[in-house]
Amino acid sequence: MSPFDQPLRQPDRRSCGAAVLVVHELLRRPAYAAVAGAPLGFRAEVLAMHRRVTSPVDVRGMLQPPWPQSLGTPPWAVARQLTGTTGVRHHVHWAGPDRAATFDGLVAHVTAGRPVPVYVGSTWLPRHVVLAVDSPGPHGLRVYEPASGVLVVVTRERFVAARLDLAGWDRPWFVVTPDVTPRASSLLGS
Repeated sequence: MSPFDQPLRQPDRRSCGAAVLVVHELLRRPAYAAVAGAPLGFRAEVLAMHRRVTSPVDVRGMLQPPWPQSLGTPPWAVARQLTGTTGVRHHVHWAGPDRAATFDGLVAHVTAGRPVPVYVGSTWLPRHVVLAVDSPGPHGLRVYEPASGVLVVVTRERFVAARLDLAGWDRPWFVVTPDVTPRASSLLGS
């Protein structure tokens, strides 16, 4: 059973980032679906996630810059949440100026089973968060779009040209990727 068997819509206009984090967790831990998979459970979990990631303390109990909930979810809070829940460090990267390389990197991550949050927006500001979940091929990404709650396909051409049309937003701004490079200490056996 897929978490996308029913639409998983963000409960309000500012919780797209939190919805992406909840869906990321649903994909990573299917048992989590018992808590967050049903429509009412999803709504409650997204709102709780939004409060957590904008609070002064992150998922690991460490201080983080608090953020007004009315402004959505900042990318560094998404990276901290994913680092804390997966145990793999996540980094925020600018999606430009080489959007083709960014797209290819997204395809590589999702093909390896690593969903990636993507911030999109206008020419001037990032305004919305989506989750790249898999790839139907090297020229496409399947993306969870929380405003509609469904999966949509984004082509390489649309990504590179900044014509995404995801909840009305076109330009890719940031991606939050896992660090898949082995650390020196793990290479040395320590």
